[in-house]
Amino acid sequence: MTELGGASVPIEKSLQNLFEANLEALLGIRFLASEHSTCAVHADTTVTLGLDEDNSPVVIVYKRSVKENVINQGLFHLNWLLDHRTEFQWLVVEHLGPEVTKAVNWSAPRLLCIAGDFTRYEERAVKQIARNVDLIRYRRFSDDLLMMELVQGSRTSVSGASEQGAKVARENDPYLSQRMGYRLSKSATELRDIYYAVYQFLANLGDDVQVKELKLYTAFKRLENFVCMEIYPRSRTVILYLKLDPTTVALDNGFTRDVSNVGHFGTGNLQVTLKSMADFERVQPLLLQAYEGG
Repeated sequence: MTELGGASVPIEKSLQNLFEANLEALLGIRFLASEHSTCAVHADTTVTLGLDEDNSPVVIVYKRSVKENVINQGLFHLNWLLDHRTEFQWLVVEHLGPEVTKAVNWSAPRLLCIAGDFTRYEERAVKQIARNVDLIRYRRFSDDLLMMELVQGSRTSVSGASEQGAKVARENDPYLSQRMGYRLSKSATELRDIYYAVYQFLANLGDDVQVKELKLYTAFKRLENFVCMEIYPRSRTVILYLKLDPTTVALDNGFTRDVSNVGHFGTGNLQVTLKSMADFERVQPLLLQAYEGG
């Protein structure tokens, strides 16, 4: 065995170019723009704009030195993004098309800070910020290997979907029946038990698991989504979409299904239908496999 010497060097333009050219493969984010007009105010900040798997807007900033306050700079650009939604929408139209623009989810915009390392003060500060902030540490090994580690990610509470449901129920929403919070509130106790069992199982797989409770599904992610979950009170089912290759799984009619070419909310090509706690016990090895692959 030979140990590879890792290095966390100051961010170079070439490294930023590497991320931007491979954003979807590395982070599940579609590239929109680099060095956008936000840099007119902070010319010394390197910024990348993108759209993630859940159609949430993303601001990526790169920390070039230990002393640089990249979190404050990133929050500035995130606030710019929220104040210039129309300009961002036009970027989506230009790069991804008008149909994607309609699906942009402004309920959970994200800030990603990428650095060779973070101080303990920065890690603690993120925990106190009421924003969707992820700290990602990188290491370079020789010229052709890049490692990424999620140092700190945002997490939500299990009560979030119920609170969201109560809020949505007060709105005059023509798509109310499609919302996760509403469907959860209308589900039988036994079905909610399955939902929460899956929720707790996935959330406790590791400290790097992040939970995003969106309008149409709940996403579980590390650097990228590895499971998306929906609940349907009428059919009394919990539907999971796992980021696994369906060709590697023995499909069972009524339980697992290949949806590689079937449109659906969330991400993942393997659909799993849960109707009982026995199904939940049965799916656990697949959930673990999706987590490890994520």
